[in-house]
Amino acid sequence: SEGGWGHQGNFIKAVRSRKKGDLNAEILDGHLSSALCHMANTSFRIGGKDKPANIGKALRDDKLMAKTFERFCGHLSANEIDLAENMAVMGPCLQMDIEKERFLGQGSERANELMRKDYREPFVLTDDV
Repeated sequence: SEGGWGHQGNFIKAVRSRKKGDLNAEILDGHLSSALCHMANTSFRIGGKDKPANIGKALRDDKLMAKTFERFCGHLSANEIDLAENMAVMGPCLQMDIEKERFLGQGSERANELMRKDYREPFVLTDDV
């Protein structure tokens, strides 16, 4: 067992063989799971450093997020990382229009700017792909 590794290699193998059956998982599953990582990264990139108390206050109405942040702080403390010195980043809770694959609501303008960048020739992506 590869322990979760090898997804990229499996995808490349399937692209080369042009056989859907070579994929270990449905392509949509891979797209959606990687999209979650990209959304988190986008929120981080448009967020800002803040004191733990301020982040805790911002998350207090969402019990699950508040509990997760509490565990995060505990983990860092147990590993002797001082959040007062190395502040965490708090980004917006991004929402996605799944049909258009565009961000909605708070932070969406900046987040949508990060969804695409200018590529150098010959790697330019056109809108008519």
